[in-house]
Amino acid sequence: MPFSNGDREDHHPGVRSAYEHVARRNPDEPEFQQAVLEVLDSLSPALSRHPEYATERVLERLCEPERQIIFRVPWRDDQGRVHVNRGFRVEFNSALGPYKGGLRFHPGVNLGVVKFLGFEQTFKNALTGMGIGGGKGGSDFDPKGRSATEIERFCQSFMTELHRHLGEYTDIPAGDIGVGTREIGYLFGQYRRLSNRWEAGVITGKGLDWGGSAVRTEATGYGAVLFTQRMLERNDRGLDGMRVVVSGSGNVAIYAVEKAQQLGATVVACSDSTGYVVDDKGIDLDLIKQVKEVERGRISDYAQRRDDARFVEGGSVWDVPCEVALPSATQNELGAEAARTLVDNGVLAVAEGANMPTTPEAVKVLRDAGVLFAPGKAANAGGVATSVLEMRQNARRTSWSFEHAESELAETMAGIHDRCEEAAERHGARGDYVLGANVAGFEMVADAMLAQGLI
Repeated sequence: MPFSNGDREDHHPGVRSAYEHVARRNPDEPEFQQAVLEVLDSLSPALSRHPEYATERVLERLCEPERQIIFRVPWRDDQGRVHVNRGFRVEFNSALGPYKGGLRFHPGVNLGVVKFLGFEQTFKNALTGMGIGGGKGGSDFDPKGRSATEIERFCQSFMTELHRHLGEYTDIPAGDIGVGTREIGYLFGQYRRLSNRWEAGVITGKGLDWGGSAVRTEATGYGAVLFTQRMLERNDRGLDGMRVVVSGSGNVAIYAVEKAQQLGATVVACSDSTGYVVDDKGIDLDLIKQVKEVERGRISDYAQRRDDARFVEGGSVWDVPCEVALPSATQNELGAEAARTLVDNGVLAVAEGANMPTTPEAVKVLRDAGVLFAPGKAANAGGVATSVLEMRQNARRTSWSFEHAESELAETMAGIHDRCEEAAERHGARGDYVLGANVAGFEMVADAMLAQGLI
């Protein structure tokens, strides 16, 4: 996998050396290589200003996880059959604080995917300024179609091994795809059973009645929209009156729709794995929540109940003309052809609600066209930021109102935006949020690594 601008000769030699090192040592992990490439591609200006980053091989050290844990997860289904899944936890970097990052239960989970997510999480967490390191975990277990008792057994088996690696000053997991409040409850219960401690800060995403934080459910979607709003405001625009398309219809997408509507936008389309719906009068938020959160149905069910909506089977939701696009489904969902369609249809801003949903080729199309582009490590950091707010409340044995927690989230997203903006300007690339996010996050982690010695 070459550099995205591989014909250029202006990459710092340390950047090229670090990427070649990663590609050689991780040959069968394309997602991880892609995530590393996307960051390293921005770092030549930082290495030119700080030669110690290269001489101390900070890049090579940063691209190698501190610890990679792989374990088996045996469990028994309701018919008495035994299954064996594989569990992962990659504790990527703790220079800024304890490892922090979610758990993903999905059949597509493998070591390379978890490493890519942990690598991204390291910089995302740094950008929050909250003193947390990066980690990620999960399993190739598929919760779809499983009963609550089967999921409970799986979670208990998973935590029986993982618990020995966790602690509120060591590693604090949270939820991700396939891991919601129900799964967090089963995981925390088993941790408590094994440790004999009510260590509320050891896991986040808990229920509101037992240590959770208001706005945690909404945080990632809300945060992406708040970042987008601030980015647009810096360019004398705003979401009010904008036509918005959101991919996905899960947690992130639904609450991105909600916050965009609150800020005056008209969200006209969203999607799932079967296709997408277009509703020119604006997505009916209550109906989409009923279909996806309560009934666990398909996006086509929405169109059947909404006279003004139409369902398009398959295809690309990015064919729908919009001024703001929020890819919020999964990695590499927005490719170069779709990006060109968005540009041709007049898109002004794209902000990633999911982790790495835009391919490198698509990012180049958008940036070359002058589209404002917010990478996921900045735009979707609202979830982990609110997780840290949950940890604060747990430490103080208190809880905050929804309004207070949302205010804290808004302040954090503004800070993330401004760190990215300042780093881009400092390196002569005003408005380049990709470079700004990568450089700002990298410098924070790299400086802490240098300060703490060769470990």
